[in-house]
Amino acid sequence: MPSCLLDRSDYPTLRDSVYLNQASLGLIGQPAVSAMHSFIDDVARHGNLYMSDSDEVAYFEMLRERAGKLLHANSAQVAIVASASEMLGQLPLLLEPTVNSTILAVSTDFPAVTRPWLRQVALKKYKLRFIEDESTCDLTDALIDAVDESTGVVAVSSVQYATGTVVDISRLRSVTTQVGARLIVDATQASGAMRVDAAEWNADAVVTSGYKWLGGHGGVALAVMSRHLLAQTPSSPGWMSAPNPFQFDATSISLAEDAQRYTQSTMSYVSIAGLSASIEQLLALGEAQIEAHARTLATLLIDEASKHGWQPFRSIGDPAASPHIISLGHPRQSVQTTVAKLRENSIVCGTRGGRVRISLAPYNDTNDVYALIKALGSAG
Repeated sequence: MPSCLLDRSDYPTLRDSVYLNQASLGLIGQPAVSAMHSFIDDVARHGNLYMSDSDEVAYFEMLRERAGKLLHANSAQVAIVASASEMLGQLPLLLEPTVNSTILAVSTDFPAVTRPWLRQVALKKYKLRFIEDESTCDLTDALIDAVDESTGVVAVSSVQYATGTVVDISRLRSVTTQVGARLIVDATQASGAMRVDAAEWNADAVVTSGYKWLGGHGGVALAVMSRHLLAQTPSSPGWMSAPNPFQFDATSISLAEDAQRYTQSTMSYVSIAGLSASIEQLLALGEAQIEAHARTLATLLIDEASKHGWQPFRSIGDPAASPHIISLGHPRQSVQTTVAKLRENSIVCGTRGGRVRISLAPYNDTNDVYALIKALGSAG
């Protein structure tokens, strides 16, 4: 049976509980916490004593380099932003699809993906068509079947937060390219848990939060911007988007040539320190090992849970099933009641889409799975 991939002593939460909720507010390991404390103690609290103007501008580069490796992208295309929602909110104004064209999205996707486009629909600029994530159908096929000459943009999460359904972005991109449609991908529920190949996907933007599976804290996010978007003026340009921000030119919009043009302002530098450390850990583990570990645990979980009547949204053998997000449903048991009873047993998981959502992270092991199964049996 597989042991965990990370040192569990780096996660104090695991001393007294079984944590299966990385897809929500994820645990932060000691290396990232130490990096954040070090930044606060050694740099941040001292103002400009140990961080000059030039140091501040250069501070983003280590994270951009590591993020580029993790996301398989040129680091010059990686924008450091305050949140995934910040970037997703700008994209309708940046991409400007043809008026009255159709925006394709998934009805149960994360709202940050869809709400910027719902606003544009309310202004009567575009039409919005929702595709359903159904357990009996392949979501990628459903999206591809919906793409036609009227499609202006497809906006989708590569892994659906509620069900764990995986969208084959490479296949989808080949179809959107044929009709000239733009493609936006939110990889928040994939980055750090499985391979995210931004270069192969060739989307207009691949956006991800810096917490959850990446193991960081809130206040920083990443976006891989296409060369088309690197030639655009951000819809919300900030003072840090200039090539030399501390020249403070208030009379013009001077923009960096690379993805720095999408960095708006001073942000949570302490979160950047933590995220840089956590991504370094993920790179050392390797995406293949992380994914394989989750898949082994998921197989055990689904096999054992089915004995108590709990069935996954997608079987582990379904190519559209993610290895790290398992959505369980039961024909007779209340999900809310079950999760509350699990919490009484110090087992933390989530509820999404009317089902129990289990997150399997590198720090989880078989003991966590067996503890969950035992509690599910008792709850029934």
